[in-house]
Amino acid sequence: MKRKRRLSYAKYGYIFSIPFVAAFLIFSLYPTLYTAFIGFTDLKGLLKTSMNILEDPFQNFRLILNNASFRLSLVNTLKIWLMNFIPQILLALLLTAWITSSRNKIRGKGFFKVVFYLPNIITAATIAILFNVLFGYPMGPINDILVKTGALAQPYYYLSDKTASQLIIAFIQFWMWYGYTMIILVSGVLGINPEIFEAAEIDGANDWQTFFLITLPNLRTILLFVLITSMIGGLNMFDIPKLFNLGQPGNATLTTSLFIYNQAFSGSYLYNRAAAASMIVFAIIVIFSIAIFLLMRDKGAAQEKREARQLARQIKRGEYLGKGAGK
Repeated sequence: MKRKRRLSYAKYGYIFSIPFVAAFLIFSLYPTLYTAFIGFTDLKGLLKTSMNILEDPFQNFRLILNNASFRLSLVNTLKIWLMNFIPQILLALLLTAWITSSRNKIRGKGFFKVVFYLPNIITAATIAILFNVLFGYPMGPINDILVKTGALAQPYYYLSDKTASQLIIAFIQFWMWYGYTMIILVSGVLGINPEIFEAAEIDGANDWQTFFLITLPNLRTILLFVLITSMIGGLNMFDIPKLFNLGQPGNATLTTSLFIYNQAFSGSYLYNRAAAASMIVFAIIVIFSIAIFLLMRDKGAAQEKREARQLARQIKRGEYLGKGAGK
């Protein structure tokens, strides 16, 4: 009797992945490689299609690195990102501890999650216009409240103040993304084995001890993901600075993405320099991501993997004799 042939479903996985692979190759990989190539050429102008590789291929990259506006935009981007990410991650961790605590019998946790996450689903254009109106001069809700309460003697033009503009954009970014960060962290906590928390509760650990000694160490991978994705998003900050204050005043809110946009589309059409700036930012993101990964990785797990690989190589070469061998 012939044995029934088993069906292999592996091929269906490859078939279902074809749309994603095709979309990635066409809309992500190809534009990235083409942008990198443009950085080595002389491509300029709105309707120009011909381009030639420069005699000095790295000329555009050197021009960008020596450009004072680009260096300022990089400093602004890092500054605004740090001003919004530090309070963002702290508040997200605090809300995560509050929502996931077994001792706090909170009703309507789903409602609070929706409320905290709500700013993230509002379009950036809407939020930028909203805050532009809130801090309007001379008539605006913030100025009206502060003047009527006596906090200000007269309306203040916030959008002409460099520090105020940076703080407002940092607050907008913080307000938009703390709920998203909280949802990711809550999901990470729910993935931790509940028996660990039960054992800690039996041993008499309080909420703070449970959070710092159990929750945070088990969230290392999730925190790494949040930090890297936030850093990538922060270094690509564009919509809020562009729509809120056009990078002003005095380029105080000029970010790297806004600088690239201005190089490529704001009258100059220097596609080659915009491409070079894009690749420099890409390289910075890769370097920062690797550095963050190396700093936050689980060194114990990495050591175990290295020992396992070494053991596998020894077994393959026939050098491993096993425990107690030769006695």
